[in-house]
Amino acid sequence: MSSSTQDLNPQLHLGKTFGALFIGVIFAAILFGLSNIQAFFYFQTHRGTGISPLKLAAVCLWILDALHLFLIVHCIYYYLVAHYADINALTELVWSFKLQIVIDVIIVYGVHLLYFHRIWIVGKGRSRVLPIVVGAIITSVSGVGIVLIWTTYQCHVFSDLVKTEWSAFMALGTITFVDFIITSSLCYLLATARTGFSSTDSMITRLMAYIVNTGCLTSVCSMSAMITCAVMPHNFIFLGVEFLVAKLYVNSFLALLNARHYLQPAAEANQSSEVHKRQGIYRPELHFMASQEEELQGSRKNMFKHPGDDVMHLTRSAMPHRPIEVTVEMDSFSSV
Repeated sequence: MSSSTQDLNPQLHLGKTFGALFIGVIFAAILFGLSNIQAFFYFQTHRGTGISPLKLAAVCLWILDALHLFLIVHCIYYYLVAHYADINALTELVWSFKLQIVIDVIIVYGVHLLYFHRIWIVGKGRSRVLPIVVGAIITSVSGVGIVLIWTTYQCHVFSDLVKTEWSAFMALGTITFVDFIITSSLCYLLATARTGFSSTDSMITRLMAYIVNTGCLTSVCSMSAMITCAVMPHNFIFLGVEFLVAKLYVNSFLALLNARHYLQPAAEANQSSEVHKRQGIYRPELHFMASQEEELQGSRKNMFKHPGDDVMHLTRSAMPHRPIEVTVEMDSFSSV
């Protein structure tokens, strides 16, 4: 960020100021494309289930994400096209820049509330102390976002942002802390929900790793914006990183909604690694190992079927001496 019009000289500092914003918009557009894929996949896998609160939440997040992209694109167009090399215009804060901060806060706070809803569901049937504590923390830190919005609208030129950078530090640090609380709470609830069955516990372990990875991604982005703001307060690199925060939050939540469909095929493959999805070779020693799993989970004993025939019931004594090539199908998991 610049403290004077000299810092905004387009021949000297345009690369570290509006050039950084332009690069941030490019990466934000890429992340918006990924959120489109996530949203499309979610609605495709939940066709015919009717309207649900999660579907409405996904639609609202997508609309806010699209609006945020529109605002930052307008911001860059205003500075680099409509008012290129106009020093007076380059020093002023355009309305779209201020409004994108509002949308940013709404998206982050909304995703935190949706994560709290997931924590409440996962903790059903157990003590409500942890979900209540998480909800209280999320509610109490909402005031930080309001303070950030208020201080942003008090600024009229970019040099004023230097005086209010404390609000950016507070907001970025707070959402990083909330990310840690939400991630650790979800992992704790999932870890205490282990059943003792290898397939179920393996699924829970993968889901925990998935949650940690997505939580770390948003936290790293927030901390990067905070560090660049502290180290380089007189350029716009931290603002370019800040453009990505809202996009990562939308992608992380949509990825969590789709996690069941991402992880279940892997669990299915681990249980039936000896069977090819199209054509494969039946091997008796692998069938013997699969039969042990069937004793623990009888509901999955009909997982492998031959097209047009009944379920294969083969024993070691009935096995031919040479392998028989068969075509098998894998039943998909039912929705949960």
